[in-house]
Amino acid sequence: MTSIASQLDIAKRRAAEKAVELVADNYVIGLGSGSTAAHAIRAIGRRVQEEKLKVLGVPTSHQALLEAVRSGVPITTLNEHPTLDIAIDGADELDYNLNLIKGGGGALTREKIVASAAKMYIIIADERKLVHRLGEKNAIPVEVVPFALSTLLKSLKDLGFKVKLRVGSGKVGPVVTDNGNLLLDIYCKKLEDPKQLDGQLRRLPGIVETGLFIGMTDAAYLGRLKGGVRKLSPR
Repeated sequence: MTSIASQLDIAKRRAAEKAVELVADNYVIGLGSGSTAAHAIRAIGRRVQEEKLKVLGVPTSHQALLEAVRSGVPITTLNEHPTLDIAIDGADELDYNLNLIKGGGGALTREKIVASAAKMYIIIADERKLVHRLGEKNAIPVEVVPFALSTLLKSLKDLGFKVKLRVGSGKVGPVVTDNGNLLLDIYCKKLEDPKQLDGQLRRLPGIVETGLFIGMTDAAYLGRLKGGVRKLSPR
């Protein structure tokens, strides 16, 4: 019998392969981070090898960069290509308006920069990531300047938030992002107004970016555990 973990991984791969069908010759592609986005990078690499597809990828993290190199996807930068044809990424949660919580892998700032540079921003996930209201399952990550850590912890707690500094599971001390910053995880069950919260958090000095991606997604492909892929567009 196939384990639930294997079923989820297969569902993620289905969603990734469906999204990669949107990639055309000479596209410059934003390459997301995380296990689901890795399926997309590998699928792009197979098309490069089998179809001689000509593309360039902009990775959002060291993990995405290494995955692209292993998969044979040529790499470029936003400095060389400030406008991307498409970006494909995963999400920790998405609602029916295709608003997202991202940043479980710590690459939220670069992911949001790449998303904003893309003509099409496509999300891939397994169907369990779809929620009626953001915050049902995941904390909201924020990337913060280390100098502001103590003041931000106090400010967020004064605003009534439960907040934790993210620490590494494989190293001693806090997680450090690819930008040299720290991550805070903010716990807000069932957000009433994600856009309002995003603005409130971004106004606090020292917060570089939030893991709330509001109104950015053009389409989402959700792999079903029982087979097939569901496509969602914003309401």
